Amino acid sequence: MKKWLQKTLIVTVALLTFGAISPSHEFWTNLQEKDEANPGLHPSRADDFQIAVAERDFEPETIDQPISIEETLVSSAKELSYMKFGSKIGPVIQGEFDEVIFPKIEEAIHMTLANSDDVHKRRLAISERPAGNYSEKIFHVFDMDARKDLIRFHVRTEKRPQEGYYFNFHYHVAHDGFMAHHTIGDIYWSKNTPPKWLS
Repeated sequence: MKKWLQKTLIVTVALLTFGAISPSHEFWTNLQEKDEANPGLHPSRADDFQIAVAERDFEPETIDQPISIEETLVSSAKELSYMKFGSKIGPVIQGEFDEVIFPKIEEAIHMTLANSDDVHKRRLAISERPAGNYSEKIFHVFDMDARKDLIRFHVRTEKRPQEGYYFNFHYHVAHDGFMAHHTIGDIYWSKNTPPKWLS
């Protein structure tokens, strides 16, 4: 059927019924000539491939691919760190934090959990909110049953004479009663006083 005739018929039906009745799609496919192909009904091989890729990309995780407690803790650790930095500090130090500091935080989490004998029996969690103002706490990993911290990650603002302000990232572990100060690294801010955390 000619395209102009088909369009005219659609407009006529719409005007006569005030849009209350819409013709079914089967009606229009039956009106088309057999030799006229409808690309919407017969996808090409490229379309088949795109659909298959899209379906694969959005498949839910299966039981064969469980997320480990370590992966959960590490992803939450990064989110809480960015929350601590806020919108004023975060954009300035994010690159160096991602490249230098966070891999060491991740390593410390893995090492601490590996040194815990019964880590698979414990219900571990991570603190929900970092401390603001000028407090050091970024996050703590703790045992929910014993209600005791296993590892504490902190960042301290240090003013060094003639140099300016640095952010000193460090952690404390339960094995030594949180006494030792395990340095992760420093990020330079500037000679100006940095904003408060969470700002």
